[in-house]
Amino acid sequence: MCIQTLHKTDNNPLGCRMELVDKTINSYFDVWLGPRDPRVKGWLLLENYTPTFIFSVLYLLIVWLGPKYMRNKQPFSCRGILVIYNLGLTLLSLYMFYELVTGVLEGGYNFFCQDTHSGGEADMKIIRVLWWYYFSKLIEFMDTFFFILRKNNHQITVLHVYHHATMLNIWWFVMNWVPCGHSYFGATLNSFIHVLMYSYYGLSAVPAMRPYLWWKKYITQGQLIQFVLTIFQTSCGVVWPCAFPQGWLYFQISYMISLIILFTNFYIQTYNKKASSRRKEYQNGSTAIANGYTNSFSSLENNVKQRKQRKD
Repeated sequence: MCIQTLHKTDNNPLGCRMELVDKTINSYFDVWLGPRDPRVKGWLLLENYTPTFIFSVLYLLIVWLGPKYMRNKQPFSCRGILVIYNLGLTLLSLYMFYELVTGVLEGGYNFFCQDTHSGGEADMKIIRVLWWYYFSKLIEFMDTFFFILRKNNHQITVLHVYHHATMLNIWWFVMNWVPCGHSYFGATLNSFIHVLMYSYYGLSAVPAMRPYLWWKKYITQGQLIQFVLTIFQTSCGVVWPCAFPQGWLYFQISYMISLIILFTNFYIQTYNKKASSRRKEYQNGSTAIANGYTNSFSSLENNVKQRKQRKD
Protein backbone atom coordinates (compact mmCIF):
# COMPACT_ATOMS: atom_id res chain seq x y z
CA MET A 1 0.00 0.00 0.00
CA CYS A 2 2.80 2.41 0.98
CA ILE A 3 4.75 1.56 -2.18
CA GLN A 4 1.76 2.31 -4.41
CA THR A 5 1.24 5.65 -2.64
CA LEU A 6 4.92 6.50 -2.99
CA HIS A 7 4.65 6.42 -6.79
CA LYS A 8 1.65 8.76 -6.79
CA THR A 9 2.90 11.65 -4.67
CA ASP A 10 6.05 13.06 -3.22
CA ASN A 11 4.34 13.91 0.11
CA ASN A 12 4.62 10.52 1.79
CA PRO A 13 5.05 9.57 5.42
CA LEU A 14 8.54 8.58 6.53
CA GLY A 15 7.23 5.14 7.48
CA CYS A 16 6.25 4.43 3.88
CA ARG A 17 9.67 5.42 2.61
CA MET A 18 11.35 3.21 5.20
CA GLU A 19 9.11 0.33 4.15
CA LEU A 20 10.22 0.80 0.55
CA VAL A 21 13.89 0.84 1.64
CA ASP A 22 13.39 -2.32 3.70
CA LYS A 23 11.65 -4.14 0.85
CA THR A 24 14.42 -3.15 -1.57
CA ILE A 25 17.16 -4.33 0.77
CA ASN A 26 15.31 -7.56 1.52
CA SER A 27 14.89 -8.30 -2.18
CA TYR A 28 18.64 -7.93 -2.72
CA PHE A 29 19.40 -10.25 0.18
CA ASP A 30 16.94 -12.82 -1.17
CA VAL A 31 18.75 -12.77 -4.51
CA TRP A 32 22.24 -13.02 -2.97
CA LEU A 33 21.57 -15.45 -0.13
CA GLY A 34 18.39 -17.27 -1.08
CA PRO A 35 15.17 -17.57 0.93
CA ARG A 36 15.24 -16.84 4.64
CA ASP A 37 14.39 -19.30 7.36
CA PRO A 38 10.62 -18.89 7.89
CA ARG A 39 10.87 -19.88 11.58
CA VAL A 40 12.17 -16.40 12.53
CA LYS A 41 9.72 -14.41 10.41
CA GLY A 42 8.41 -11.42 12.36
CA TRP A 43 10.87 -11.76 15.25
CA LEU A 44 12.07 -8.57 16.94
CA LEU A 45 14.79 -6.79 14.87
CA LEU A 46 15.05 -9.67 12.37
CA GLU A 47 12.38 -8.70 9.84
CA ASN A 48 14.49 -5.93 8.29
CA TYR A 49 18.20 -5.16 8.27
CA THR A 50 17.75 -1.39 8.62
CA PRO A 51 17.52 -1.26 12.47
CA THR A 52 20.68 -3.37 12.88
CA PHE A 53 22.51 -1.18 10.36
CA ILE A 54 21.35 2.03 12.08
CA PHE A 55 22.44 0.74 15.50
CA SER A 56 25.87 -0.09 14.05
CA VAL A 57 26.28 3.36 12.46
CA LEU A 58 25.23 5.06 15.70
CA TYR A 59 27.74 2.91 17.58
CA LEU A 60 30.57 3.98 15.26
CA LEU A 61 29.52 7.64 15.52
CA ILE A 62 29.61 7.46 19.32
CA VAL A 63 33.03 5.77 19.18
CA TRP A 64 34.24 8.67 17.01
CA LEU A 65 32.51 11.61 18.73
CA GLY A 66 32.33 10.33 22.31
CA PRO A 67 36.03 10.82 23.20
CA LYS A 68 35.93 14.30 21.62
CA TYR A 69 32.90 15.20 23.77
CA MET A 70 34.56 13.88 26.95
CA ARG A 71 37.96 15.47 26.24
CA ASN A 72 37.50 18.44 28.59
CA LYS A 73 35.15 16.73 31.04
CA GLN A 74 35.82 14.77 34.20
CA PRO A 75 35.52 10.98 33.80
CA PHE A 76 32.48 9.28 35.28
CA SER A 77 32.99 6.55 37.88
CA CYS A 78 30.06 4.32 36.77
CA ARG A 79 31.08 1.86 39.51
CA GLY A 80 27.58 0.89 40.65
CA ILE A 81 26.09 0.52 37.19
CA LEU A 82 29.17 -1.39 36.01
CA VAL A 83 28.64 -4.02 38.70
CA ILE A 84 24.97 -4.41 37.70
CA TYR A 85 25.74 -4.37 33.96
CA ASN A 86 28.48 -6.99 34.18
CA LEU A 87 26.46 -9.17 36.55
CA GLY A 88 23.53 -9.03 34.11
CA LEU A 89 25.69 -10.06 31.15
CA THR A 90 27.33 -12.80 33.22
CA LEU A 91 23.92 -14.29 34.05
CA LEU A 92 22.68 -13.89 30.46
CA SER A 93 25.81 -15.61 29.13
CA LEU A 94 25.42 -18.43 31.66
CA TYR A 95 21.77 -18.87 30.62
CA MET A 96 22.69 -19.00 26.92
CA PHE A 97 25.52 -21.47 27.53
CA TYR A 98 23.25 -23.79 29.52
CA GLU A 99 20.39 -23.61 27.02
CA LEU A 100 22.67 -24.19 24.03
CA VAL A 101 24.36 -27.22 25.63
CA THR A 102 21.04 -28.80 26.66
CA GLY A 103 19.49 -27.98 23.27
CA VAL A 104 22.37 -29.63 21.41
CA LEU A 105 22.08 -32.74 23.59
CA GLU A 106 18.30 -32.90 23.20
CA GLY A 107 18.54 -32.58 19.42
CA GLY A 108 21.38 -35.12 19.13
CA TYR A 109 23.45 -32.59 17.18
CA ASN A 110 26.35 -33.97 15.17
CA PHE A 111 29.66 -32.29 16.06
CA PHE A 112 31.07 -32.74 12.54
CA CYS A 113 28.14 -31.25 10.61
CA GLN A 114 24.58 -30.40 11.59
CA ASP A 115 21.98 -29.03 9.21
CA THR A 116 19.25 -26.60 10.24
CA HIS A 117 16.19 -28.85 10.00
CA SER A 118 16.88 -32.22 11.60
CA GLY A 119 16.89 -31.46 15.34
CA GLY A 120 13.12 -31.35 15.82
CA GLU A 121 11.94 -29.22 18.76
CA ALA A 122 15.56 -28.77 19.83
CA ASP A 123 16.12 -26.65 16.72
CA MET A 124 13.54 -24.14 17.94
CA LYS A 125 15.16 -24.09 21.36
CA ILE A 126 18.52 -23.31 19.74
CA ILE A 127 16.93 -20.61 17.56
CA ARG A 128 15.34 -18.89 20.57
CA VAL A 129 18.63 -18.90 22.48
CA LEU A 130 20.62 -17.68 19.49
CA TRP A 131 18.20 -14.75 19.12
CA TRP A 132 19.23 -13.73 22.64
CA TYR A 133 22.84 -14.21 21.59
CA TYR A 134 22.26 -11.84 18.64
CA PHE A 135 20.50 -9.34 20.92
CA SER A 136 23.32 -9.53 23.49
CA LYS A 137 25.68 -8.13 20.84
CA LEU A 138 23.57 -4.98 20.84
CA ILE A 139 23.70 -4.79 24.65
CA GLU A 140 27.49 -5.22 24.53
CA PHE A 141 27.86 -1.90 22.72
CA MET A 142 27.70 -0.54 26.27
CA ASP A 143 31.21 -1.95 26.87
CA THR A 144 32.58 0.80 24.62
CA PHE A 145 30.27 3.51 25.95
CA PHE A 146 31.52 2.85 29.50
CA PHE A 147 35.11 3.17 28.27
CA ILE A 148 34.23 6.55 26.78
CA LEU A 149 32.43 7.80 29.92
CA ARG A 150 35.33 6.69 32.13
CA LYS A 151 37.87 8.14 29.63
CA ASN A 152 39.58 4.77 29.22
CA ASN A 153 40.19 5.55 25.56
CA HIS A 154 43.27 3.31 25.39
CA GLN A 155 40.90 0.35 25.63
CA ILE A 156 38.97 1.41 22.51
CA THR A 157 41.27 -0.43 20.12
CA VAL A 158 40.78 -1.45 16.49
CA LEU A 159 40.15 -5.00 17.73
CA HIS A 160 37.52 -3.83 20.21
CA VAL A 161 35.56 -1.71 17.72
CA TYR A 162 35.89 -4.25 14.87
CA HIS A 163 34.65 -7.10 17.04
CA HIS A 164 31.68 -5.23 18.49
CA ALA A 165 30.57 -3.58 15.25
CA THR A 166 30.76 -6.74 13.14
CA MET A 167 29.22 -9.29 15.52
CA LEU A 168 25.79 -7.66 15.64
CA ASN A 169 25.64 -7.51 11.84
CA ILE A 170 26.96 -11.03 11.27
CA TRP A 171 24.44 -12.50 13.68
CA TRP A 172 21.56 -10.69 12.01
CA PHE A 173 22.39 -12.64 8.85
CA VAL A 174 22.98 -15.88 10.76
CA MET A 175 19.59 -15.60 12.47
CA ASN A 176 17.78 -15.03 9.18
CA TRP A 177 19.43 -17.80 7.16
CA VAL A 178 21.13 -20.36 9.43
CA PRO A 179 19.65 -19.82 12.92
CA CYS A 180 20.45 -23.29 14.26
CA GLY A 181 22.38 -26.40 13.25
CA HIS A 182 26.12 -25.90 12.81
CA SER A 183 25.83 -22.26 13.95
CA TYR A 184 25.56 -23.31 17.59
CA PHE A 185 29.22 -24.11 18.31
CA GLY A 186 30.91 -20.70 18.23
CA ALA A 187 28.05 -19.11 20.18
CA THR A 188 28.26 -21.82 22.86
CA LEU A 189 32.01 -21.35 23.38
CA ASN A 190 31.68 -17.56 23.30
CA SER A 191 28.90 -17.63 25.91
CA PHE A 192 31.15 -19.66 28.23
CA ILE A 193 34.06 -17.25 27.72
CA HIS A 194 31.74 -14.32 28.43
CA VAL A 195 30.71 -15.86 31.75
CA LEU A 196 34.36 -15.67 32.78
CA MET A 197 34.98 -12.28 31.16
CA TYR A 198 31.98 -10.35 32.48
CA SER A 199 32.31 -11.85 35.95
CA TYR A 200 35.92 -10.61 35.92
CA TYR A 201 34.91 -7.10 34.82
CA GLY A 202 32.08 -7.01 37.36
CA LEU A 203 34.43 -7.91 40.19
CA SER A 204 37.11 -5.50 38.95
CA ALA A 205 34.60 -2.64 39.31
CA VAL A 206 34.86 -3.21 43.08
CA PRO A 207 38.25 -1.77 44.20
CA ALA A 208 38.54 -4.17 47.16
CA MET A 209 38.38 -7.15 44.80
CA ARG A 210 41.08 -6.04 42.33
CA PRO A 211 44.08 -7.51 44.22
CA TYR A 212 42.45 -10.96 44.04
CA LEU A 213 41.77 -10.95 40.28
CA TRP A 214 44.48 -12.85 38.49
CA TRP A 215 42.83 -14.50 35.49
CA LYS A 216 42.52 -11.66 32.95
CA LYS A 217 45.45 -12.99 30.91
CA TYR A 218 43.85 -16.44 30.79
CA ILE A 219 40.57 -15.02 29.48
CA THR A 220 42.44 -13.77 26.38
CA GLN A 221 44.09 -17.17 26.04
CA GLY A 222 40.64 -18.77 26.31
CA GLN A 223 39.35 -16.49 23.55
CA LEU A 224 42.18 -17.56 21.24
CA ILE A 225 41.51 -21.24 22.02
CA GLN A 226 37.82 -20.58 21.29
CA PHE A 227 38.62 -19.25 17.81
CA VAL A 228 40.91 -22.19 17.01
CA LEU A 229 38.29 -24.73 18.16
CA THR A 230 35.59 -22.94 16.16
CA ILE A 231 37.74 -23.09 13.02
CA PHE A 232 38.33 -26.80 13.61
CA GLN A 233 34.64 -27.57 14.16
CA THR A 234 33.58 -25.41 11.19
CA SER A 235 36.16 -27.11 8.97
CA CYS A 236 34.63 -30.47 9.85
CA GLY A 237 31.46 -29.29 8.12
CA VAL A 238 33.53 -28.56 5.01
CA VAL A 239 35.35 -31.92 5.04
CA TRP A 240 32.26 -33.98 5.96
CA PRO A 241 29.45 -31.85 4.52
CA CYS A 242 25.76 -32.09 5.33
CA ALA A 243 22.81 -29.91 4.33
CA PHE A 244 24.26 -26.89 6.14
CA PRO A 245 25.16 -24.20 3.52
CA GLN A 246 28.88 -24.31 2.74
CA GLY A 247 29.23 -20.56 2.10
CA TRP A 248 28.45 -19.80 5.74
CA LEU A 249 31.17 -22.22 6.84
CA TYR A 250 33.82 -20.54 4.69
CA PHE A 251 32.76 -17.13 5.97
CA GLN A 252 32.96 -18.34 9.57
CA ILE A 253 36.48 -19.67 9.06
CA SER A 254 37.60 -16.38 7.47
CA TYR A 255 36.13 -14.31 10.28
CA MET A 256 37.73 -16.50 12.95
CA ILE A 257 41.13 -16.11 11.24
CA SER A 258 40.75 -12.32 11.35
CA LEU A 259 39.99 -12.50 15.09
CA ILE A 260 42.96 -14.77 15.75
CA ILE A 261 45.27 -12.26 14.04
CA LEU A 262 43.86 -9.29 15.98
CA PHE A 263 43.65 -11.07 19.35
CA THR A 264 47.18 -12.47 18.97
CA ASN A 265 48.48 -8.96 18.29
CA PHE A 266 46.55 -7.70 21.33
CA TYR A 267 47.98 -10.49 23.50
CA ILE A 268 51.55 -9.73 22.43
CA GLN A 269 51.13 -5.98 22.92
CA THR A 270 49.38 -6.35 26.28
CA TYR A 271 51.19 -9.19 28.01
CA ASN A 272 54.49 -10.07 26.31
CA LYS A 273 55.63 -6.45 25.82
CA LYS A 274 54.44 -5.44 29.29
CA ALA A 275 56.38 -8.31 30.85
CA SER A 276 59.47 -7.24 28.89
CA SER A 277 58.89 -3.62 29.94
CA ARG A 278 58.57 -4.62 33.61
CA ARG A 279 61.87 -6.51 33.43
CA LYS A 280 63.58 -3.43 31.99
CA GLU A 281 61.98 -1.20 34.61
CA TYR A 282 63.22 -3.53 37.33
CA GLN A 283 66.75 -3.43 35.97
CA ASN A 284 66.63 0.36 35.54
CA GLY A 285 65.10 0.67 38.99
CA SER A 286 68.04 -1.19 40.53
CA THR A 287 70.43 1.22 38.81
CA ALA A 288 68.30 4.16 39.87
CA ILE A 289 68.47 3.03 43.49
CA ALA A 290 72.26 2.84 43.30
CA ASN A 291 72.42 6.22 41.58
CA GLY A 292 70.02 7.67 44.06
CA TYR A 293 72.17 6.53 46.94
CA THR A 294 75.30 7.97 45.33
CA ASN A 295 73.60 11.26 44.50
CA SER A 296 72.15 11.57 47.98
CA PHE A 297 75.51 10.88 49.53
CA SER A 298 77.16 13.53 47.33
CA SER A 299 74.44 16.01 48.17
CA LEU A 300 74.86 15.37 51.89
CA GLU A 301 78.62 15.80 51.61
CA ASN A 302 78.18 19.13 49.82
CA ASN A 303 75.73 20.35 52.49
CA VAL A 304 78.20 19.53 55.26
CA LYS A 305 80.96 21.43 53.44
CA GLN A 306 78.66 24.43 53.02
CA ARG A 307 77.75 24.45 56.71
CA LYS A 308 81.45 24.28 57.63
CA GLN A 309 82.14 27.18 55.31
CA ARG A 310 79.37 29.24 56.93
CA LYS A 311 80.77 28.52 60.39
CA ASP A 312 84.17 29.68 59.32
